[in-house]
Parts: sequence; C-alpha cells; structure tokens
Amino acid sequence: MVNLMKNRSKKAGLPPGTLVHIGEKKTETVAITVFHYDETHCEEREVSAAEGALHIPSASTVTWINIGGLHKLDLIDAIGRQFQLHPLLVEDIVNTDQRPKLDDYQGYLYVVLKMLYPERGHEEIKVEQVSLILGPHVVLSFQENGSDVFEPVRDRIRHGKGRIRQAGADYLLYSLVDAIVDHYFVVLETLGEKVEVLQDAVIRNPKPETLQGVHVLKRELLFVRRSIWPLREVISGLQRADSSMVSETTKVYFSDVYDHTIQAIDTLETLREMVSGMLEIYLSSISQRTNAVIKVLTIIATIFMPLTFIAGVYGMNFEYMPELRWRAGYPMVLVGMAVVVAVMLLFFRKKKWI
Repeated sequence: MVNLMKNRSKKAGLPPGTLVHIGEKKTETVAITVFHYDETHCEEREVSAAEGALHIPSASTVTWINIGGLHKLDLIDAIGRQFQLHPLLVEDIVNTDQRPKLDDYQGYLYVVLKMLYPERGHEEIKVEQVSLILGPHVVLSFQENGSDVFEPVRDRIRHGKGRIRQAGADYLLYSLVDAIVDHYFVVLETLGEKVEVLQDAVIRNPKPETLQGVHVLKRELLFVRRSIWPLREVISGLQRADSSMVSETTKVYFSDVYDHTIQAIDTLETLREMVSGMLEIYLSSISQRTNAVIKVLTIIATIFMPLTFIAGVYGMNFEYMPELRWRAGYPMVLVGMAVVVAVMLLFFRKKKWI
C-alpha cells in the first residue's frame, strides 16, 4: 500500500539549507553515471566520487550526470558545492516529499517530478522523486534509487538516434521529462486493468473483499493524482520560461509534453469517476440482493400464513368438530392446503412478484 505522508518531523527546528534525507533508503550504494556527448561522439562512464570527477569537458559538449541514491548527504553536498547550487535547492533534492514544481535559480532551472512504476507483478504502484537541474551545457538528475525509465534516452544518446545528440542540454531535459510522462500511461493502463476487473466483480458477485479492493484502488488513484496533477503547472512553466537556457525550439517540444500531461490527467480523472461509481454500484447490488432475499422470505411467510391458520383450527381440542370423525377429513385438508398454495402462487405470478 502506498504511503500518502512521509516523516517530515526530522526537519523541525533546523535552519534553512540543512540536509536531512526524508524518505526510504532505497539503494545501498550511490551510483553515478556520466554522459559527455556532442554530435560526433559520446562518452559514458561511471564514477564513485563527486569532487574532481564530475567535470564538464567543454562548452560544446552536453554533460548528463545521473545520481542514483540520496541517503549519502556528504556526497550530495559535495556535488552541490562543485556546481554552485543554492543550499535550498540541495535541501529540496534530499527531501523526497516534494510536490512537483519548477524553480528558477540564478543560472539553473530546478524541476521536481514524480516517477511512477508498477511493482510486484503490477500489484502495487511505486513512486520515486526525480530532481532535474538544467544548467549551461549540463543536466543533473537525482533519483532515490538506480532504477528508472531513462534507459530509452540513454540508448538514443549512445547510438545517436533522433536529434538528441544534435541538440543542447535543454533538449535532454525535455527528453527526461517526456520519458517520465510517457511512463505515466503504463501506470494508468495497469490501474485501468484493475478498475475493469474490480468493476466486473462488483457487478457479478459483490463481497466485503470487493469493497476493500475498491477502497484500496481509490487510495492508489488519489496517490497517483497527487503525483501527476501539479505537473501541468511545471510543464506550462517550462513552456513560458524566460530563461535563456530553454530555446524556443525546445519549448515547442514541451508543448507536446503538456498535451500528454493533460491526457494523462483526463484518463486519471475518468478512472477516479469509475471507481467512485463502483461504490454506488456495490451498495446498489448489496441492496438489491438483500431485497431479493427479503422478497423470498416474505413470499414463504405469506404462503405459510393460511396453512398455519388451517393447521391451527384443526389443532384445537374441541370434542364436537364434525371433520374430526370424517374418514376423508385428513386428505381433504391436505388437498385444501395445496389448493391454497397454488392459488397464492398464481396470484403472485400474475402480479409479477415472482
């Protein structure tokens, strides 16, 4: 089950810019991958230390540094000092409970996104905060662990596919944001399948376990909504960014990402409406089933009322009852009871009660 709140009390009373890792330790080691590329060549390597290893070869080369793991605060602080990042920006990187946002610092653009992916056989939705920093000819990406959805971007850089190697760092930022947004549809498809299965169960055979599943799914959709909904403001801000680091050509691509974000939000809202409707369907199905049971019990009780009356009459201990000495009395009473039942059933059917 997803956690809607994280422990932020560890930051209470601390001065601004103090590094406190809020979140789970999702990887034992911090993995740092560095790409240096331009139109003609690409260099990829992994490094183990921050200072002295993370350098930018030249102004004509785009550098992408991906850091997987945020629990080593001294390493994050060293990277921040090397690239002269604002202390508040570095503080937000290790605070993994951030809302998706866009901040414009002097010389840098800071973007916070939520990366969603299904886990454990598509049964649970996991979230990971991704911090992206766009600087002159460099993009820094910080993740809570080393797994991500950026492998297609890496593949395009390695093999020179598309225009990524011909474009600048702003296009790399677009590519990373686009990869995260596109993966939202994978998560939404997984949730859509859950909605369809649960909807069928609610209609065919509603049980208390089904109601529990509806509440769990509703909670997951709320969790996903918190991750996706603020993103449209972020993408819109990148479209209208006054920073010289985002070119007019790249802003057109961010417009396409904005359209994808709106589509993801529309899909999400449709799923939420369907789940909300499931609660009404469940209550209606339970009420209909209860009414059907009460209807059957009422018909049975109604049928036995005259039979009970007849049996009660002939169960009285009076001495002078002519039918008691009649040889055919017992079978005639049974026949009379059967006739009463038949007449009542015909009447119920005529009224369409059964």
